[in-house]
Amino acid sequence: MTSSHRPFGLPAAVAAAVLLSAAAGCSSPDAAASVVVPSPPAEEAAFCQALAKELPDTVAGLARSDPEPGSELTAGWGDGAIVLRCGVPRPEKMSDPKSQGVSANGVRWMLEQREGDGPRFTSVYRRTYVEVTLDERYAHDVGPLTDLAGPVERTVPCALEPACG
Repeated sequence: MTSSHRPFGLPAAVAAAVLLSAAAGCSSPDAAASVVVPSPPAEEAAFCQALAKELPDTVAGLARSDPEPGSELTAGWGDGAIVLRCGVPRPEKMSDPKSQGVSANGVRWMLEQREGDGPRFTSVYRRTYVEVTLDERYAHDVGPLTDLAGPVERTVPCALEPACG
């Protein structure tokens, strides 16, 4: 006896199109953002867990709405407008002597402009890297970093004194 796992015995290409259409129809425009969860070493993950407990309920006036999949290593506000990932790998751009940086409330960040989107910031001189991505409405606004700097400063120790101050 031959068995087919395709819906209604349709050819594979048609079955794939049917399943894709069904999946697309189930997604809602206000669904949580989706991000890749970092996988840092245990010591760095511990800093991230401490950070997760200190993160604010609102950033730049936007309510907390964590991305999927849920993790202590990620957080979000405003349905993906602001996304934080803790324990990310060191960005290649940090080796570029021409890379740009900003400082917000005692925490230094490397700035990366993203084509067709808002900026990405990665903390520097800390025992683990914290990345914050902002959507296009924050193309010229580092304001959200001011809400996140305090928790980062309290929970992710400086790796290069006195560079963190």
